[in-house]
Amino acid sequence: MAHALSPSGALRLVIFDCDGVLIDSEGPSCRLVARVAREHGIGVSDEESIERFAGKALAQVKHELEAETGHDLGADYVAIMQDKLVELMRDEAVPIDGAATMLEGVTALGLPFRVGSNSSWPEMEVKFDRVGFSPLFPRHRVHSARDMMRPKPDPYVFLHAAAEENIDPSCCVVIEDSDTGVQAAHDAGMACILLRAEGPPPAHDWTGLRRIAHLDELVPVLADVLKEQAR
Repeated sequence: MAHALSPSGALRLVIFDCDGVLIDSEGPSCRLVARVAREHGIGVSDEESIERFAGKALAQVKHELEAETGHDLGADYVAIMQDKLVELMRDEAVPIDGAATMLEGVTALGLPFRVGSNSSWPEMEVKFDRVGFSPLFPRHRVHSARDMMRPKPDPYVFLHAAAEENIDPSCCVVIEDSDTGVQAAHDAGMACILLRAEGPPPAHDWTGLRRIAHLDELVPVLADVLKEQAR
């Protein structure tokens, strides 16, 4: 079956994850989760926090910590953490290396793009404001799986983004950095480019999955795909 990256496919929409793809926020966010866990008596180090929590929705983090330790983090844990993350990102969010140039390149290719993230809209809004990306990502092109109450690995946020663009999922490519996001892209029937410089391959592997080590590689990959599909 043709997908957005195959020679017989039709690449028409790029859907970016936010954290770890556009914004370098995974480290600060995961360390915050670890610090709050320790405040509740749960022994989670900063060093292990990224491996354990990167790409996961706060509700999933809460469920895993409570199931593992028997601690009750409280019914308001997610809301409290969300407020803390917004304030953290207001001061600490920085762009992923190469993100600004990459976005210019994707725009030059004539490809529309959207965001599909597990972060809330208020959190993404302060991130994009801080790094200067707000003009590129107006509210109607940014989709929050958290706000929809359908966090990844549920594919709904990606399917919603495609529907808003009136594009078939088979014509979309998702840019992700987490196994959770890769699974969501797979289940949405979309191609995926995994941004991961090192580490293990994701659990899901299919013909529509490619891997790059740096954002500098993305535009050339997309340009080659478009060139091949135009033949």
